[in-house]
Amino acid sequence: MIIQQEEKFKEVLAKIEGKINEQSFFNKFLELYPEVWKKHKITYSKFTRSKKFGQTIPLPKPEISLRKEIRLFLQKQ
Repeated sequence: MIIQQEEKFKEVLAKIEGKINEQSFFNKFLELYPEVWKKHKITYSKFTRSKKFGQTIPLPKPEISLRKEIRLFLQKQ
């Protein structure tokens, strides 16, 4: 989960030049917020290590979850 996600996404949207799509948004987000992305991946990694052997992980991978959030945000715009 990304803290203040809506505000960060709006700022990324304002900074994108040219065609806006999921990939360009994703790349610009990584460029503007590398520390947020790193924290998001670390949280996933900690959760993965803490699960017991044989259990499934209910969380999607960080790339997939961020892309899903971006897709939902762009659909609302």
